[in-house]
Amino acid sequence: MPSLITEGLRCLFLLVTACSQTSQGSNFEPFIRYVIDSELVEENFQSEMQRQKRNMLIFDLPPLEYTVDIEVSLTDSSFLEPVKDYFKNLNLPVSTNISDVEMTVSNINITTVCLPSGENSSCCSCEDGYAWPSVVCGDLITCPSVSLAPDLPCGYIKEMPFSGPYCEPQTKDSCGMGEPIVMDMSVRLDTDFGDDLRDSSSELYKQYKADLEKAFNASYRCLPGFVSATVTGFRPGSVFVNYEVKAGAVSFEQIANANKVTPQFLDSSYHLNPATYTAEITNQTNFIVSPVDIFEGDTVTLICEINSTSKNVTWYHFDQIISTSMLYSMEKKVTPKSSRSTLKIASIMMKDSGSYKCTFTNSDQFSTLIYTATKTIAVSPLYITPNFNDITVACNSPEMQANGPLLSCCIDKHLPSLTGHWEVNGAINITGVSSFSENCTEYKLNINESLCSPEKSGTVTTYTCELQTGHGARRSENIRVTYFRTAHVTISSSVNSVVSEGYAFNLTCESDVSNYESISWKIQSGNDTKIVDCDACIKTSKLPATSVLTVKSATQDWSGTYICTLSQKHAESSANVTIEVISLPLKQNILIDPIAAPMRCKTQQALECCISANTKEDYTVTFVVQQNEFQVEEKKKGNLFCYMYNYTETECSKTKELRAHCRFINRIGQEVNSESIRLHLIADEEVSCSDSFGIGIEGDTIIKPCCELDNPYGFIRGSKSYKCSGKSWKLERNDCLSEPINNLLNSAESLVNSPEAKANLPNYLAELKENTEKEQNIINNSSANLGAIVTILDMISSIPADAEELTIQNFLSTVDFIVADSTAKVWEDLNKEEILKSSLLLRSVENFSLRLQPVNNTIPPVSANSLQLQGIVVTENNNMDYNKNFRSTENLTVNVLIDETEIQTLSQNSTIVSVMYSKLGHILLQNESEYLNGLLLSTTVSSNRSQKFDINMTFAKKNLSLKMPRCVFWNFTLNKVGGGWDTNGCTPTEVEDYVICSCNHLTSFSILMSPDKSSQLIFEDYITYIGLAISILSLVVCIIIESLVWKYVTNNTTSYMRHVCILNIATSLLIADIWFIVTASINDKNQQMRRGICFVATFFIHLFYLCVFFWMLSLGLILFYRLVFILHNTSKTSQKAVAFCLGYGCPFAIAAITIAVTLPRNNYTRKDVCWLNWKDSKALLAFVIPALIIVAMNLFITAVVIIKILRPTIGDRSNRQERNSLFQIGKSVAILTPLLGLTWGFGLATIIKNSHRIFHILFALLNALQGLFILVFGTLWDKKIQEALLKRNSMSKWSSQQTKSTSLILVTPMLAMSYPFSRTFNNLCGKTGKYRVSSSEPSSSSSENTSKAYSLLN
Repeated sequence: MPSLITEGLRCLFLLVTACSQTSQGSNFEPFIRYVIDSELVEENFQSEMQRQKRNMLIFDLPPLEYTVDIEVSLTDSSFLEPVKDYFKNLNLPVSTNISDVEMTVSNINITTVCLPSGENSSCCSCEDGYAWPSVVCGDLITCPSVSLAPDLPCGYIKEMPFSGPYCEPQTKDSCGMGEPIVMDMSVRLDTDFGDDLRDSSSELYKQYKADLEKAFNASYRCLPGFVSATVTGFRPGSVFVNYEVKAGAVSFEQIANANKVTPQFLDSSYHLNPATYTAEITNQTNFIVSPVDIFEGDTVTLICEINSTSKNVTWYHFDQIISTSMLYSMEKKVTPKSSRSTLKIASIMMKDSGSYKCTFTNSDQFSTLIYTATKTIAVSPLYITPNFNDITVACNSPEMQANGPLLSCCIDKHLPSLTGHWEVNGAINITGVSSFSENCTEYKLNINESLCSPEKSGTVTTYTCELQTGHGARRSENIRVTYFRTAHVTISSSVNSVVSEGYAFNLTCESDVSNYESISWKIQSGNDTKIVDCDACIKTSKLPATSVLTVKSATQDWSGTYICTLSQKHAESSANVTIEVISLPLKQNILIDPIAAPMRCKTQQALECCISANTKEDYTVTFVVQQNEFQVEEKKKGNLFCYMYNYTETECSKTKELRAHCRFINRIGQEVNSESIRLHLIADEEVSCSDSFGIGIEGDTIIKPCCELDNPYGFIRGSKSYKCSGKSWKLERNDCLSEPINNLLNSAESLVNSPEAKANLPNYLAELKENTEKEQNIINNSSANLGAIVTILDMISSIPADAEELTIQNFLSTVDFIVADSTAKVWEDLNKEEILKSSLLLRSVENFSLRLQPVNNTIPPVSANSLQLQGIVVTENNNMDYNKNFRSTENLTVNVLIDETEIQTLSQNSTIVSVMYSKLGHILLQNESEYLNGLLLSTTVSSNRSQKFDINMTFAKKNLSLKMPRCVFWNFTLNKVGGGWDTNGCTPTEVEDYVICSCNHLTSFSILMSPDKSSQLIFEDYITYIGLAISILSLVVCIIIESLVWKYVTNNTTSYMRHVCILNIATSLLIADIWFIVTASINDKNQQMRRGICFVATFFIHLFYLCVFFWMLSLGLILFYRLVFILHNTSKTSQKAVAFCLGYGCPFAIAAITIAVTLPRNNYTRKDVCWLNWKDSKALLAFVIPALIIVAMNLFITAVVIIKILRPTIGDRSNRQERNSLFQIGKSVAILTPLLGLTWGFGLATIIKNSHRIFHILFALLNALQGLFILVFGTLWDKKIQEALLKRNSMSKWSSQQTKSTSLILVTPMLAMSYPFSRTFNNLCGKTGKYRVSSSEPSSSSSENTSKAYSLLN
């Protein structure tokens, strides 16, 4: 057997030769391992050398140095130590020459030693100075038979045959040479926990610690890179041992394998439970977050990776486990060497910030290994900062077109993946060029004028910049660009640069740009510039862009250069025109003398016109009399320029009335006419008064102007009336204004027509209040002066006023002065005029409060004795009711309440203003039967409203004895005099001493109440309605009876005509009674009467009551005719025609004329009842006069009948039957006519003021029972009718009588043969057959009620 040395040398040389072949090259592994058996023979060695030699002969290789790993397998492990010693003691280098190849072995080291361990495995360990390479570090499993001795090397199980790398020289990259990691581990001891284990200084603690650390160090010492195992504490739950193990990167299998051997090194008394090992590694997980900078909306990727195999991965956000959802998605990838888990958070939000943790868990029956890693994520909002938020660009500006503005959007961080995008949205589609620089995106606008048309000026185009982080987050910002055109403004005038005072003109300012903010007007005259602040005279529109300044009456204030300025957001454009106002006296400033006067024919009458001498204009003045013009010369009188002409009327027979006026013409040909001078001609022989004043007959009136030559204005407004009495002219009425009030009136006219009316109003109101107070005594005795103040207030109320407390105080105080108790008598005179001054005053206060302009968004409360004003401004966040309380100096109260929901319907900055009046209400017209029993309250809303507006007011009663409250408002359009009380839209609710009025509109409200007449009203109502029921029933019975017995009782002409009259009287009265019920039902409901129904009802009541009287007159005339004209026979047709014309024609004519004359003047009916007006138009006379005339005529006819019956003539042709009929007629007329006369006599008595109640009761009783009187005296009292009715009771007798009377029938129309009720209407027209002499009594009629009784005169 060869020696060991020889075998070793042979092995080395063979390996060197093999490495030489490796240098030649091809498909040869870098490490050639020859397994040399201890029986290797020399021959084999020699033959191999020969073969290598041949190879060497072929190749010429340069000398190379090789490191060769040689695996030597020994069948006997006892040779291991000698071999190691041999190589350790070998003197190297050793050189040899094999086949002419020089080889040198420089170093031989044993790196790895493997000993058998099981059937197919061995236990391998590294020699000193060598270590396992890091690539196999995780596969190193400690051999089960590892020695407890810490100085012995650790062996690791390797499969055989050996395939892994050998140990290598130890470096910093070798297995276990890196920075150690700390594993937090725990295991349970199944023993009882003692409190000493809490105390680290106790003996038990120390013993446990020492024993356990010794065992742990022994079991874990072979872990790659093991440093130490240290017990850190104990905790209850049996006994849990917490300890730290410091070692290199280890795998789960390595930890689990080490845990298994721990019990071998620990006494069994510790009862270590091998299934309770837990290890947590916190710094061996590679945790990557992408992107680094996270913004809201990004998709964030979190990656955890470990160098171990683990399929159990859990993600946490704070302490909450994350599950797969729309927000979170997870992926995992496991390889033999590593595990990776990826968490994606889509569209991350700020709330998703915080701590994220991933855990990998490996476990088996003995151990649990947890890899954990934590990262904190901060999510930031993506803030974009634009360089502009809003920018204005003049698109027709050359500068802008040459260099358009640059828009940009930036963020505060530089992101490599940041991208930007721009969008344009707007009617003006001006685009640009986008660019990107670092953290900004930019957009350079290309301004194109053609894209910016004038009608689109002011249009906003929105440029949206959007920035994207590249990871899903995106944000956008809008930059608003307002494109406008510099406006082209033109101004035109309705006059050619000049206009006369008093004339109207307008200026029109136009622009090609319709989208503007405002258009303002200024007047520049010299160095003075006035701002035109006149809402009423400036009308502005957008499409087209136009502002029209209308001057209704030019004054010198309007003379100058007009500048119209159109303002856009950042630009103004203007145009101007010059208007010169030429002097021309205003019509009201021309004095005429006389104003009205009588004159004699062919006698000169002096006519004079005067104007103020302050003018510098020369006028051409002519007098115009009856269309004849006469030019006159100027003459100065004091402060007046006067023009006089002596006119003589030569054509005396042509006219009795003359009109004259003077005409002023200025240098531009414009003219003005004065008021007319009224002249009426009188005869020479009639002259009674003749002096310097003029001439006139007794009772004539001359009206002269109020002329004061020293007055700066030239004359005083007003007039003086003189009456010819006792052959001299005596002052009858002085309507001249006092000088202060005259000046105030002139100033008010100038103020209203001034371009600076609003600015000058406060000063004027202060002056008005001061002078009104000073002139109080004059106002108390002069209706002209008080009326002038009302006119002034009405004029200035059209000017908007700032709601300053002093301004409001001055206005209200002025009103308070003129409604004082001392002016009551003057107000009575003023209210007799055509237009109610009291209504005008109320409208003035309403207009003033309506036009109040809030100051600092408030309306201050103001009081002025009898007036109080309160209000609010409606704001955007208004959430309160409008609730205001007022209390007068007499302690009367009123509350106004408007619900919050109603206020919210108003536009923002609208005003609600309420004014309380304690005295004004009493000077307004009232009904005689009703009294204003509370305060007057007006409420105005500045917002334009067409729909209903609910308002509630609570009025305290002034007189608690008054009853029947009605909520009323002052309706300015109710009649031509200027208004009246109306109840439309208001509902009263009486609660003890208060009346609550709920209305659905706004204006001035109060309550009207009547004296307590409830008891008499109830009694008279009973009389009226019971009487009406009896009357209507009686009339129906009367008509039925007449229809039943018609043929029997109409057997001669006289009887026929009598029954025609009776039947038409009954029918007319029945219709009138029905219409009375209609009007009574309206009154009884105590509601507002609809004017149309009231007019119709009044017309028909008037008509049919007149019909009753005229048919009674027809009845009397027929009787008179039959008695007086005995020898004259008239046909029945003629009599019937006359009766119907008289019975219906005359009443219709009277009723139609009455309504035609009075209805246009709105005084046809009374205000409180549907009956003819008495107080205003005397329309009631159209009923009273015909009725009384007919009563008088019937009384006369009755007297004639009585005389005729008592003293019959020889020539009478009437037979006994005719005589009997005539007697019955006379009896009826004699009875009915006094009844009618008496009832209307009582009716006339009721209209007398404070008449006794008995007259009202008798009037109601007699009129209500007129139907009964007609039935009794006109029908049932007739013996022929009685006989006919008796015969109808026996049908056989009635049939026999009907047969016998057939021969008497002359004409029987078919319609008359029908049923009795259908024949009734034929009987009205006289269509019947047979005639008989019968007797009855005519009827009378009635009228209406007073105080809901059957009275028409009250």
